[in-house]
Amino acid sequence: MLKKGSLFVISGPSGVGKNTVINEFLKNNADVKLSISCTTRHPRGGEKDGINYFFLTKEEFENDIKQGKFLEWAEFNGNFYGTKQEYVEKTLANQQDIILEIDTQGAMQIKKKLPDAVLIFIAPPSREVLENRLKGRGTESDEVVKKRLNIAIGELEKMKDFDFVVVNDDLSNAAKELENIIKRKAAK
Repeated sequence: MLKKGSLFVISGPSGVGKNTVINEFLKNNADVKLSISCTTRHPRGGEKDGINYFFLTKEEFENDIKQGKFLEWAEFNGNFYGTKQEYVEKTLANQQDIILEIDTQGAMQIKKKLPDAVLIFIAPPSREVLENRLKGRGTESDEVVKKRLNIAIGELEKMKDFDFVVVNDDLSNAAKELENIIKRKAAK
């Protein structure tokens, strides 16, 4: 029997730098695939459909929920986010390792459905650093930043439910730590 790929679920609060750490990791690990999530939010500057996200209407997303097409999904700040089950299953069946970058709620859903998934939490060095990163983006209003910060505090409390925690205080170190975890777990 052929060995299936490994599933790595990476979560952490908004603004912690999950995407940046993952992209740094992928520079030297092109053999690991990054899953593309679905969302109902509007694209941010430079984001492309089918590359950054699959951008769906709310009606399309709700229809896919009813049809059971999502491995996990959540509503966040008035928008839906989710991962198509077929996409992940095909990747794993092709013996390819895959990373899902999702919120903590989705990570817990996946752990229930796929107990072999490896959950990795990207944490900020401090709450102050996280707040500065969120404000520094300049892509959202003060009200949205405040809402994201309140959500982030709740997500930090879920860190204990993850298999590994990587503190993003230095991009190079965080990416190397992520690489060590993935290589060690994928080899099993």
